[in-house]
Amino acid sequence: MKQVQFRQMKEGTRQEYEMLNRLETAFALGTADRLLGLLDQLDESLSGYRVSRLEHSLQAAARAWHDSADADWTIGALLHDVGDLHAPYSHGELAAAVLRPFVREQVTWCVRTHADFQLIYYGQHLPGADQHQRDRHSDSPYYEDAIEFCERWDQASFDPDYQTPPLDFFEPMIRAVFSRAPNDPDHVQPGRRLPLVQ
Repeated sequence: MKQVQFRQMKEGTRQEYEMLNRLETAFALGTADRLLGLLDQLDESLSGYRVSRLEHSLQAAARAWHDSADADWTIGALLHDVGDLHAPYSHGELAAAVLRPFVREQVTWCVRTHADFQLIYYGQHLPGADQHQRDRHSDSPYYEDAIEFCERWDQASFDPDYQTPPLDFFEPMIRAVFSRAPNDPDHVQPGRRLPLVQ
């Protein structure tokens, strides 16, 4: 069978859903390749900065790597803005959704909320923006981690003179992270906090 016969999901048979599950599992194995493609596309997004969104993302990841951050933090830094392409008003949520099954909850939370934390640097310059929007998250165990994530890696990564490695440098790490079993408690580690800097 190459295609299901049903027109409504409730009409599907066990054999059809088993086939679809096999196809979806095989498709999911290509997640790293698709993410590498999305990162490449960041080179063409959002003008006006001194570096492209790809360069910004690579710089953030390189800074994490130079701080001896683990793979979760480094890939979180690399992918934190990947949602800019398709969800400019909720890009952190999109990036976090991509990361959530594969990395620590702590990292996912910081990526999801980083836009609120970044406002501390520029919110005072935009009419109607709340420079202190991050304060609404102050009861989170990851609040200080997000402050450090933004200060060390995100807001600092707009430097055209920074010696940034190419995307190929991070490819093995991307492949390793996205080859993990999805939603494995050993990787998601709800409630666990690890330092950004080792």
